[in-house]
Amino acid sequence: MPTRKESEVLSLERAPGLTPADECIAPVADEVAAELDAGHDAAQAATDGAPEARFGLLGRTLGHSFSPKIHALLGSTPYALFEREPQEVAAFLREGAWRGLNVTIPYKRRAFELADEVGEVARELGAVNTLVKRPDGTIYADNTDVFGFSWLLERFTERTFGADPKAVLAGKVALILGSGGAQEAVRKVLGDAGAMVVVISRRGPETYRTLAKRHADAFLIVNTTPVGMYPDCPKSPLEKGTLEELPELKGVIDIVYNPLRTALILEAERLGIASEGGLGMLVAQAFASSEAFQGRPLDPALIERILGRLVKETQDIYFIGMPGAGKTGAARRLAHLVGRPFVDLDDTFEVTFECSAAEFIRAHGEEAFRREETKILEDVSRGQGLVVACGGGVVVKEENFSLLRQNGYVVMLNRPLEELSMADRPLSAAKGLETLAEERMGLYRSWADLEIACTGSAEGDALLVRELLDLSHEPPQHIHNPR
Repeated sequence: MPTRKESEVLSLERAPGLTPADECIAPVADEVAAELDAGHDAAQAATDGAPEARFGLLGRTLGHSFSPKIHALLGSTPYALFEREPQEVAAFLREGAWRGLNVTIPYKRRAFELADEVGEVARELGAVNTLVKRPDGTIYADNTDVFGFSWLLERFTERTFGADPKAVLAGKVALILGSGGAQEAVRKVLGDAGAMVVVISRRGPETYRTLAKRHADAFLIVNTTPVGMYPDCPKSPLEKGTLEELPELKGVIDIVYNPLRTALILEAERLGIASEGGLGMLVAQAFASSEAFQGRPLDPALIERILGRLVKETQDIYFIGMPGAGKTGAARRLAHLVGRPFVDLDDTFEVTFECSAAEFIRAHGEEAFRREETKILEDVSRGQGLVVACGGGVVVKEENFSLLRQNGYVVMLNRPLEELSMADRPLSAAKGLETLAEERMGLYRSWADLEIACTGSAEGDALLVRELLDLSHEPPQHIHNPR
C-alpha cells in the first residue's frame, strides 16, 4: 500500500470519514460476515410485518440480537425482531400474526398485564419474557429467564465446585448487582438455592460504595446491570479493586453476554476467581421459549451444543508475537481457510493515518503510536468472528489485554530470534531483538491462550491453529433434535 513520506506525517488526526476497521478487512469480508451470520440475516429478512414471521423478539430498541440465530438452530423459525413504541404494543400483541414471542425491556411488565393467562413463575415475578398465542387467540405468558439462570448457575457450580447450587450456596452470601427487572429471576433462583441474597443498587443502604465494607463475606456476585454491555465495553459496575476487598469471594457471574467476557469477568479472571458470562443463560432461556413456541420437548443437550457453536463463531482470534514472527501471513491464511474476515492492525493504522506505523513512530515517537494503536484496537475488538494480526508491541500497554480478551482467543506465534526480520521496524533496529524479546516474551506468554512454534510457513501455521482450535468453514445450520 502506498505510504506518505516521513516528512508528510504532520499530525495525529485520522483521515476524514474513516473508522479504524474501514478498508482493512479482506475483500471477502462482506460475503464471509453474511455467511457467519446467516441465521440472523435469514430471520431479519422476515421482520416487522412480514406475514411469515411466526416467532420473534419484541422490544423498543433491539439493534443486533443473537436470538434469531439461536432460534434458527432450535427450529423456532422464521424468527424476527419486532421494534414497537409503547403505544403500539397492545395492538401488536392482540392483532399481530405471531405465534410465539420473546419480550425484552421495557415491555416485560406490559406483556404480563396484557396476557390472558400467566404461568406460576411469571406470576410470582410480575414480569414475563415469553408469550404464546393459542389457536383461539388468547395469550399465554411465562418467564423462561428463571430456567435460563438456573441452567447457567447449575453449570457454573458443577464445573467450579463439583456440586449443585444448593450444596454450594446454602447459607452463603450472594450479592446481586442491580435492582432492575433482570434481577428478579436471578434473586428467585439464588433464593431457592438457599443463598442469603443481597441486592446492591445506587440508592439505599446496600450501595456499591458500601458493598465491600458491609459484605466482606460475600461468596458470589451476579451482575444484572447492563454496565459493560456492547458497545460500552470494557466497563465494570464495580470500582477497580473492589473484588480484591472480598476475601471470601469464590465466584462471579455476569449475565451480560456481549462481549463474551466483560470487564467484571476479566477482573475475576485476573484474581483467579471462578467466573461465567451470560451467553449460556441467553441460550437456555431461548431453549425453554422454543419448547413453548413449538409445543414439544427438545433435547436439553442442544443448549450446550448451541452455546459452544455461538462462542466459536463469534469469538475473535488474535495473533501476537515478536515483530517479523509471521503473524500477518498466518492470520490472513487462517481467515481464508475458515472463511472469516481478516484485519491487520498495522494496515488499519496505515489506512486511518495515511502513513505506516514505522513512519508514524519515527515522526511522533512510540508513546504517541501506542495511544493511537489502542484506539484502533478498541474499535476492532468490538467485532465478532474476526481473525486479527496484532503489531508486535500490542502487549506493551496493559489496557490492550482487556480489549483482546473481551471477545477474543489469543494465539502467540513463536519464531527463533535469528529468523526475525528487522526491515522497516524502527523499534527492532533501535533496541535490538534481544532487548525487545526480554521485554515482551513474558507478556506474550501471559496474554496467550495458545502458543505455537512457527512451522516455517504461513500455511503451516494457519493449518495448525485451525486444527488446534477445531475451526471449520461451515455456515450455521439447524442442529437436529432427535426427540
